[in-house]
Amino acid sequence: MKDDVSGLTQLGSRKTEYKYEGPSFDILETFPNKYQEREYFVNLEFGEFTSVCPKTGQPDFATIRISYVPDKLCVETKSLKLYFFAFRSHGSFMETIVNTILEDFVKVCNPIRCDVVGEFASRGGISLVVQASHEK
Repeated sequence: MKDDVSGLTQLGSRKTEYKYEGPSFDILETFPNKYQEREYFVNLEFGEFTSVCPKTGQPDFATIRISYVPDKLCVETKSLKLYFFAFRSHGSFMETIVNTILEDFVKVCNPIRCDVVGEFASRGGISLVVQASHEK
């Protein structure tokens, strides 16, 4: 059974455009879930997430984890990586970042369930873990 890749523009492209500011759900691409008759989890981990503090401009480093149960669509991972890269020069608080990722992910994939966890590296002696959840 072949996967439908007709709507994917980033995967396999030799003209990848890297944007380091202005994350948008438009960057995310999806493909059809061929197994809608069953619930299964997709777990994604991106250990190289970076953004900046909206006040000081200091860098923030994190591991972002997404766990979701797809409905009709699955996220394509290269587009997800490019979406994460778009946060590199973007100034937002950590709580805003995790909730934005969840909102954008739900807007694009409309999963049955989704959890986004951001484990941010210690800065000023305090590490921060933010978790946001969605369920249909």
